[in-house]
Amino acid sequence: MDAEADNPRRRPKGDKRDRTRAALLAAAREVISERGYERTTLQAVAERAGMSSGAIYGNFRNRDALLIALAEAWWAPIKPQFAPGSSFADKMRAMAQAVIDIVPERRPVAASRLAGMAYTLGSPESLREVTKVTARDYAEGAAWLAAVASPEELTMPPEQLVVVIHALTEGLVFQRLMTPELVPDAVICAAFGALARHGGVGQ
Repeated sequence: MDAEADNPRRRPKGDKRDRTRAALLAAAREVISERGYERTTLQAVAERAGMSSGAIYGNFRNRDALLIALAEAWWAPIKPQFAPGSSFADKMRAMAQAVIDIVPERRPVAASRLAGMAYTLGSPESLREVTKVTARDYAEGAAWLAAVASPEELTMPPEQLVVVIHALTEGLVFQRLMTPELVPDAVICAAFGALARHGGVGQ
């Protein structure tokens, strides 16, 4: 092993920033689990992480930015693996499998996710921030759909389909967690297969 590479002083500044953000997000999750979203403050998060207020403001411009980053870290986007040259129907089958595979990972943080969503619905400022982030993600997703599928393969315009895929994914994950016997793999595969023409139901 390269001793210099393992020396903290030799690590890139970006690495230190990433570790600081990770520590702050872990602290935020602890504080939220104890106090709830409404009573969690940036100062409390900084203190829990053993850092100054400057450290937290250097990484998150405000409380909403921290909460959004926490949601993105603990409920990361599902990223299926696609074979090169695969059809859109194949991509939707891969998406279905990715949803099936991620359910166990989602289970430990599902209650916190729902609590965060409930908090956002009751906070106009947070709702505005979440809307901005979601709109950006939808725009990127629609552009990706338009690039990987022909109009003939899609059952609706990309701008609509990306919203449907997101809603379908979230709904299936939560329902699978609540009533797994009622949401078997075949249902998830059929749901995503229906989003592509000639998508089929098979896994």
